[in-house]
Amino acid sequence: MAISITSSFAFELPSPTDVLLQFEAADIPEQKILSATTRMSDAEHCARVPAQDDIGERIWIRAKGRFEVHYEATVQPDRLLPDIATLEMLEPHDMPGEAVQYLFDSRYCPADQFQPFVDSEFGGTSGGSRIVAIRDWISANLSYQSGTSDARTGAIDTFIERRGICRDYAHLLVTLARASTIPARYVACYAPGVEPPDFHAVAEVFLNDPSTPDGGAWHLIDATGMADPAKTAKIGIGRDAADVSFLTSFGPNNFLRSSVSVRETGG
Repeated sequence: MAISITSSFAFELPSPTDVLLQFEAADIPEQKILSATTRMSDAEHCARVPAQDDIGERIWIRAKGRFEVHYEATVQPDRLLPDIATLEMLEPHDMPGEAVQYLFDSRYCPADQFQPFVDSEFGGTSGGSRIVAIRDWISANLSYQSGTSDARTGAIDTFIERRGICRDYAHLLVTLARASTIPARYVACYAPGVEPPDFHAVAEVFLNDPSTPDGGAWHLIDATGMADPAKTAKIGIGRDAADVSFLTSFGPNNFLRSSVSVRETGG
């Protein structure tokens, strides 16, 4: 099943400003880009650069005044979907370099501070069963409320306030997974069924790969329950939201609007 994506946003720059954009579905083995069109306002400078871990691309622009972006794509996800609960964790010394970096604390995910909590709350579980327990705990204990968090909200705030949006759910899951010595990263994505429709965020955890002896693989996890991994298109990944924002402005900007529509197609 393919998904059809339409997204657009606009912002205004009072003076010439560098802006880093990341909004296109990534062209990677686990998802096929069947078609894609990107239209943007004219810019003084525009260049594409690889994104984090070469998953997707970022676009540098330098512009002034009103800037608009419109993106349309049809994407066919095709990823392995094992039963997460049955997967084992890898011992730290067996992890590849690409995964090790996602064990460490990051700006919004202070995992070290949550080690006593995961030991007491999820003791007796490990690997995929630990991840499922964490996902279910977040789902049961957090309330999804738009407008209750902002760009400064981190996993500690979300844990205390017990509410947030997809970004906050993803940050808390990433944090609790890392506190359990399971590599976890933040994923920006598109998925049908997200309410309200918007750019979505989920987590991804590194567990063993049943098809490869002693190997590991990344597996999508959404504590909000809205995104089905089989119907999710990745935009990019990072340590947390700071690495994969759809718009990062290196100067003052006035964000004007955004809209996202994602639906299943017969392709």
